[in-house]
Amino acid sequence: MDTKLDPSRDDLPLMANTSHMLVKHYVLDLDVHFESHVIEGTIVLFFEDGNRLKKQAHSIKETCQLESNEACKFRTPEPCHLPGINSRTFSFNMGCNDFVICDKGGKHTFDKDGNHDNWEQAFGISSSKYCCDTGNHGREDFLLVLDCCDLSVLKVEEVDVAAVPGIEKFIRSPKLTVVSEELRNEIVHELVSLPADHWREQLDYYARCSQAPGCGELSFDSDTWSLQIKKKGVRTATDFPHAIRIWYTTKPAGQSVTWTSDQSGRCAGMCHHMEYPCRFQNASATTQKIIPHRVFAPVCLKSVCQETLLQLIPPCLSAAHSILGTHPFPRLDVLIVPANFPSLGMASPHIIFLSQSTLTGKSPLCGVRLCHEISHAWFGLAIGARDWTEEWLSEGFATHLEDVFWAEAQQLSPQEAHEQQELRACLRWRRLQDELRNAPEEMQVLRPNKEKTGHVSDSGASVVKHGLNPEKTFMQVHYLKGYFLLRFFTGLLGHEAYFAFLRKFVHTFHGQLILSQDFLQMLLENIPEEKKLELSVENIFQDWLESSGLPKPLQGSRAAGAECGLARRVDAEVAKWVRVSRRPRKRRRSGKQEVFEKLLPDQLVLLLEHLLEKKTLNPQTLQSLQRTYHLHEQDAEVRHRWCELIVKHKYTKAYKHVERFLQEDQAMGVYLYGELMVSEDARQQQLAHRCFELAREQMDRSSAKVVAEMLF
Repeated sequence: MDTKLDPSRDDLPLMANTSHMLVKHYVLDLDVHFESHVIEGTIVLFFEDGNRLKKQAHSIKETCQLESNEACKFRTPEPCHLPGINSRTFSFNMGCNDFVICDKGGKHTFDKDGNHDNWEQAFGISSSKYCCDTGNHGREDFLLVLDCCDLSVLKVEEVDVAAVPGIEKFIRSPKLTVVSEELRNEIVHELVSLPADHWREQLDYYARCSQAPGCGELSFDSDTWSLQIKKKGVRTATDFPHAIRIWYTTKPAGQSVTWTSDQSGRCAGMCHHMEYPCRFQNASATTQKIIPHRVFAPVCLKSVCQETLLQLIPPCLSAAHSILGTHPFPRLDVLIVPANFPSLGMASPHIIFLSQSTLTGKSPLCGVRLCHEISHAWFGLAIGARDWTEEWLSEGFATHLEDVFWAEAQQLSPQEAHEQQELRACLRWRRLQDELRNAPEEMQVLRPNKEKTGHVSDSGASVVKHGLNPEKTFMQVHYLKGYFLLRFFTGLLGHEAYFAFLRKFVHTFHGQLILSQDFLQMLLENIPEEKKLELSVENIFQDWLESSGLPKPLQGSRAAGAECGLARRVDAEVAKWVRVSRRPRKRRRSGKQEVFEKLLPDQLVLLLEHLLEKKTLNPQTLQSLQRTYHLHEQDAEVRHRWCELIVKHKYTKAYKHVERFLQEDQAMGVYLYGELMVSEDARQQQLAHRCFELAREQMDRSSAKVVAEMLF
């Protein structure tokens, strides 16, 4: 694998040899230097070697073969071993990287502690330059490869876990009486293999082991994308130290950490991790509709958070529980992030990052966006994509579920919910059409690796297709195509039947990494024959996931949601504004005045999108439009379309609204720079350059790169 990649064009390499050594847990002990923009400290990694995992998988597979295929395929999962954050306070953070796999057939293998595992699917078919012999006949020292980027590694050492008081309880073999590499590795193996109901004890010992002394430095080297570690004379993964400590620092201008200022001007670094204890087998957790929650925000946004966001979290959590059941995580924190955060939201275990842009306006976006991020607890976190190119398995589901959660949270009647969801489908249809017109064909495909999806090299290394393309961050094809595929399935089965299936799917696959076929095969097995319409995994791949452009089932059909009552009322309002714009100025003053209806935020977005399609709108009409709907006070989605209208028609009186949007809503304003530049209007181009100069130092790196390419 070529590690000298052009970060503006190529795929993201994942170099770690996870087939040979799998990180089961990590413990961080870090100091943050805000003035110098550096984080330094240690990470202690606990490993399980591939030979042990392989033996477990083969042993379990033999057991499964004694059962019927159907029983093996559909048996109820045992508790998943996904230990979480210890309730006690330590001076470090702890996490887990215990990824688990399901094979193509949807069958499950479980270890004695309820861990899902599948050796062949997890560990690939081809070779890697980092693939060293992990058997007993290797001629070279074993090389551990870890993914990293822009870190300065100072030292790597083996951790003497045998020195931890009380650790002798993990020594099972009576033959291991002398402290040795074999003894230390046996201790780590027993520790990472503790059953799920011992997770508190396990975390306690992880913490103790992370503070154990070192017992010998290891040699290491690093390149752009990886850290490589050796121990002289150790030729197999089995004999390699299973607990190591890495001393490192981040680089102030590196890609591993982004530094910014919060809304009060204080410096902050942004990072997140993935970890949680399983709750799906906990009886009390299954009935908990609203999990404990907190909001963290700067003082300047305290009032709006108290009045709006805090009031929305309980009904949104309750709605999610009513649709999907058990919350995967026991608590939720919501952190309001500054304007330069590169998206409207992001979900990690226990925490949601929500952009300040979602809080502005008379009818904030935060409710809908909150539902989107809450849904990621199930799709994206509890269930993840095994191949990172299949983003639709996370974002498509979240986009589809946000509407359902939000309607439930608002306690809408079935008819009201249907109307709201159809209007949003109409908006997404238009957005998808726009994306397909402007995105490169190769980036319109949801499963770009086709039959190679999910494959890794013999060492476990792989690449993320288009993972380093900065423009991909701002594309929504995988959100929108995924949404329309799930909408198609919901229409096919009916709302109740589809969500009953989805709850069953979550119960079966939680705690696993999946591929598209895992979802599709189980879905097709639950669709009655009379409704299947000759559907198969293969033709769904071909029509929806492996082709560019509009999916075949959507071709030739009317725009989704265009016939709903809310959309038709917008059509009537558009006709009024067109008449106003065409009317001569004198008649406008003396003639009959149009009466405009009050519109919902989503209707305003649709109205402005329709008006953007009109060749001309005079300044007086734009001024009247602004006054009628108070557009500069609406939510960020509405203001974004309003800014586009201002730019298209060079409405100079409202340029201040564009300038404000580019400063305060950076996550949504990237392509607005392009519209300012493409007009070739000197004043608009000056506005773009001025705003960029004001924002570029604090702007997200990918955003700044994309904007700079537009401007220079």
